[in-house]
Amino acid sequence: MIDETIIGIDHGFGNIKTRNCCFSNGITRVSDSPITYDNILEFEGKCYQTGGDRNKVQDSKVSNENYRLITFAAVAKELKARNVKPGNVILAVGLPIGRYAAEKKEFINYLSRDKYVRFRFEKLMYNITIQKVLVYPQCYAAVVSRLPEMTGLTYIVDVGSWTIDILKIINRTPDESGCSSEPAGVITCIKKIQEVCYEKLNSKLDEHLIQEYLIHGHINVDKEYIDIIDDELRKYTSRVFRTLVESGINVKISPIIFVGGGAALMNKYAGIEQRNISYIEDICANAKGYETLAELYMANRKR
Repeated sequence: MIDETIIGIDHGFGNIKTRNCCFSNGITRVSDSPITYDNILEFEGKCYQTGGDRNKVQDSKVSNENYRLITFAAVAKELKARNVKPGNVILAVGLPIGRYAAEKKEFINYLSRDKYVRFRFEKLMYNITIQKVLVYPQCYAAVVSRLPEMTGLTYIVDVGSWTIDILKIINRTPDESGCSSEPAGVITCIKKIQEVCYEKLNSKLDEHLIQEYLIHGHINVDKEYIDIIDDELRKYTSRVFRTLVESGINVKISPIIFVGGGAALMNKYAGIEQRNISYIEDICANAKGYETLAELYMANRKR
């Protein structure tokens, strides 16, 4: 029997998430003799810095090599976190609800282009065999552990970096007629914060500082910047609720679960306390869900 390691990877438009890791999706070609090898990927004779400034949002994740290369870094980081030796790997990944059907096959082909992959990450050699690539819908994966307790109607709202994905679930089963994706994720709020800082303070606030504030709740800047960030986050979370209302969802009574990187923002800034609304604030929830779904798939195959 072949030993296989299932690695769930959430290829976000802002961050890459695995079960144990989260880092920026940035990847940049650098000198073949870098100053430091921290987060350096070496592949086919070239060196890449991973985890820096995020990549610009692409129309398709397969339009260039960026997501494929960053996948290798994610695999290396996750294997190290688990203290597992490189070997046979099953990639469990996902796509936004609105693009899942159209892009699933292409994403599988993209990530499985080479079955045998050899690379270095932070000077350690990795020889991996990609046994299979399994693709699942975002949103659904994030709540897979909660499915047994779901009855009747539930809306899952994944507030991601670039999209807000809405999934309607009826009696634990996704209702494809109730799925949608809107390009109104947290990145749009970050850009608005930068615009307002420039308009009011004649100064641009770096995206890294804004991201740090979103994650940790504090940064070493003047209070006037913090006030702008907080104000724009309140406006943004209100816009998210308006998006749900415009989608035909009764936000006062319909069970709604917010997931994704923006779930914590919704909980903190929306100012809404209703028993029909809950939050999964684990930013790695989708990646963990991909693994769970892949484990079920592989277990059924072996029966």
